[in-house]
Amino acid sequence: MRVILKKRIGIVLIVTIFFSITAKAVEKPKELYAQSAVLMDADSGRILFEKNGDQRRAMASTTKIMTCILALERGGLEGEVVASENAAKQPKVHLGVEKGETFRLRDLLYSLMLESHNDSAVMIAEKVGGSVEKFAKMMNEKAKEIGCINTYFITPNGLDAKDDTGKHSTTAGELAKIMSYCITQSPKKEEFLAITGQKSYQFTNMEKTRTYICHNHNAFLEMMEGAISGKTGFTGEAGYCYVGALRRNDRTFVVALLGCGWPNNKTYKWSDTKKLMQYGLDSFQYKDIEPAIYFETIPVENGIPQDEDFTEKAQLRFCVKGKKKISERILMSDEESVRVETKIKKEWKAPIEKGERAGTVTYYLNDIPVREYEVVTENGVEEMTWNWCLRQMIEKYMTL
Repeated sequence: MRVILKKRIGIVLIVTIFFSITAKAVEKPKELYAQSAVLMDADSGRILFEKNGDQRRAMASTTKIMTCILALERGGLEGEVVASENAAKQPKVHLGVEKGETFRLRDLLYSLMLESHNDSAVMIAEKVGGSVEKFAKMMNEKAKEIGCINTYFITPNGLDAKDDTGKHSTTAGELAKIMSYCITQSPKKEEFLAITGQKSYQFTNMEKTRTYICHNHNAFLEMMEGAISGKTGFTGEAGYCYVGALRRNDRTFVVALLGCGWPNNKTYKWSDTKKLMQYGLDSFQYKDIEPAIYFETIPVENGIPQDEDFTEKAQLRFCVKGKKKISERILMSDEESVRVETKIKKEWKAPIEKGERAGTVTYYLNDIPVREYEVVTENGVEEMTWNWCLRQMIEKYMTL
């Protein structure tokens, strides 16, 4: 259904177009094992479903998606990494490195993301950041850059930790936001997807004395068509955690789960992930919203009319900057509505230049702004001054 409303508020003319589709809504997931859960549209960052999505909790090895993306963005993948004493003493799950053993950074990223090796995480942190502490600072800076305000990293591997600032923790919403960045925004997103989507990987240390084989423990990759990435996690405090991504028919969904059961409930995370992903697939489709926007012309005080027709006032026309027609492709459910609101300054006085800012066209999804375009003047209007009038009189006299 399409409805148009017009109103004037102060010096602004507002035209609102409503778009809505009436259909039977898909039932939202009711029973989830996870204490915190989020389904996110990875492309826009919009949360489509949440359960305690802003509750801070321990995140276990889902931490490693941040470790991986930072290493990809800031580390030389062919660089040599030497195992420190700190790395060699990390608890299981670990690669089992020995102090002084050397590896390529690239190989350690597969160890990190496929097998979730804690010693590999420390080696990566020390290589890229100089120390675990400095790397944690980099992780927190990156989290803020992405838009996370309730995430705090202490370790590169996600082991439970606490310091004077707080606990190693995040929220389901912010974990989903970090994963969305990794797969859609990072300049290294293709490399991240290649690593996390790999089924198995074999490598040797640089001394060529030992060979390692890593297998991907993200079982979700084989559970649903379109699964492209993910990371599991578990600690005593965090419980089972998971963050995963699925891409199908131009839609990319991310699910983040925290506190999704404790032993012996290892499979709960797969049940919740499939349920949320299926809800996303069944409920949300891209819809093309093409409003037929018409800008009313506005009379200009003291302006020179077009063709110097003094029987009418000068008229000012408007257009969307840089576009002849606007159209937006928005991911939405059938029960959601879009409104397109045009705000135009209604009082103008000459002189006016072509291309002056005049207002905005804004798309709202469920009353939340999702797109905005600038509206500018399509023509200029010259001011009618005494000098201009005198000049016109002289020109007319000279033509007699």
